[in-house]
Amino acid sequence: MSDTAYSQDDNIEKASDELYASDTVDASRKARPVPRISIQAFCEDQSFVDAMQNASNDRRMNKAHLSMQMGGISAALETYRDGPTPNLIILESKADREKLLAQLDKLAEVCDAGTKVIIIGHVNDVILYRALVERGVSEYLVAPAEPLQIISSISNLYSDPDAEPLGQIVAFVGAKGGVGSSVLSHNIAWALSEVTSTDVVISDFDLPFGTAGLDFNQDPSQGIAEALFQSERLDDVMLDRLLSKCSDRLSLFASAGNLDQEYDVEREPCDLVLDVLRKNIPYSVLDLPHAWTSWSKYVLMQSDEIIITATPDLANLRNTKNILDYLKANRKSDVAPRLILNLVGMPKKPEISVSDFSQIVELKPSIVIDYDAEVFGTAANNGQMIGEFSQKSKVANQISEFAYQLANVKPPQREEKSILKPILNRIGMK
Repeated sequence: MSDTAYSQDDNIEKASDELYASDTVDASRKARPVPRISIQAFCEDQSFVDAMQNASNDRRMNKAHLSMQMGGISAALETYRDGPTPNLIILESKADREKLLAQLDKLAEVCDAGTKVIIIGHVNDVILYRALVERGVSEYLVAPAEPLQIISSISNLYSDPDAEPLGQIVAFVGAKGGVGSSVLSHNIAWALSEVTSTDVVISDFDLPFGTAGLDFNQDPSQGIAEALFQSERLDDVMLDRLLSKCSDRLSLFASAGNLDQEYDVEREPCDLVLDVLRKNIPYSVLDLPHAWTSWSKYVLMQSDEIIITATPDLANLRNTKNILDYLKANRKSDVAPRLILNLVGMPKKPEISVSDFSQIVELKPSIVIDYDAEVFGTAANNGQMIGEFSQKSKVANQISEFAYQLANVKPPQREEKSILKPILNRIGMK
C-alpha cells in the first residue's frame, strides 16, 4: 500500500479527530471516579441494561458495587419492603407522570434515610422533573442514557461538579521493550510542565530498572517503591517528601533502580497511589514497564490517557494491534489511546511503512519521530531533556506540540517569516 493511497483515504485521520474532539475529551475528564458505594439498578428495557453493564465495567466505577435486576419500580418496592436500601437506587420507568409519581410515593415509605435516587425516564417532561425534585429525587435522565452520562450523574452526587477537576493520569507503555517509551514519557512530561506552567509528576513504575532518575541526572534515596509498600500511610505530606524536584514545575516519583528485593505489587497499593496523585497533582505521567502483570495492567486500565510507543516492525505491529484491541473492548467510555511511532528510518533496518502500520492498527500516529541517535543520545548522556539540549530541533517541536495535545489546548500561533518583512518594516518607518 503506497503513501499516496493512504493520503487519499482519510478514514483513520477522521476517526482520530473525532476521538480527540474537545467535547469528547472534556466529557471523559469531567466524569469523576465513583466512591465506594452500593448501587442497585432496576431496569425495564434491555438497552438500559446494556448501558448499565457498560458503565459498571468502566474504570471510574471500579470501587462501587453495582447490582441490577429487571422490573423497574415495582421490583424495587418488592425488594425493599422487607430489606435495607443501598446508598443509591437507579430506577428506569416507562410510566406516565401520574403513575410514576404514585409509585415513587410508595417507594419513599420503604426507603432508608440518606438513600439517593436517580430516575431514568422515557418522557421529556419539565413538570415531571420539578415534581421529582420536590420529592427529593437526585437526578432525572431521559432515555436513552449513555454510560458516561450515567457515571457523571452518579459521581456528581458524591462530589462537587463545580470543583476543580481532578488531576489527569497519563500512562506511557511500550508495545515492545526498547522502543523508547520511557525516554519519550520523560521528555513529554517535561514539555507538559513547560507549556502548561502547571505541576507535573513523573512516576517511574519500572521499579528495578527504571531510568527516570538517570534521564534527569538525579539519584533520590526514596521514591515510588516506598509509596507502594507503605500505601496505607501515603498522603499529601508523605507524597511531598518522596518526590524529588527536577524543575519548578516538574517532580520525579523515582523507581528504586536496584535488585535488593523482589517487587511484587498488589492492586490496592497502586489504587491508593493513583488516588493521591489525582487529588494533588494536575498531571501525573506514568512510565510503565513493558509487562502484562495483574498490577501493571490494572494501572494502565485506571489511567485517563494511554500513549503507546512503537517502532515500525512486525513484532511492534502485532503487539500494538493486540493492545489496542484489548483497550477498545475494555475502555468503551474513554477516548482511544494515542500512538507514537518512534525510531522511524533507522539505517539498514527494514521497516513497515507508516501508512501500512496505521492502516493495520486502525489508528493514525500522533507523532512520527525519525531516528536521531545524536540528539537523543547526547541529551540522555547530559542528563537533559531534548527541549533543553536542542530546543529548535524537529523532535523538540514534535514533543512540544504533543504536550499541547495532552493538555487539550491550542499552541500559540507562530509568527510567519517573510523575506519581505524587513523591507516592509523599513518602508513603514520612513
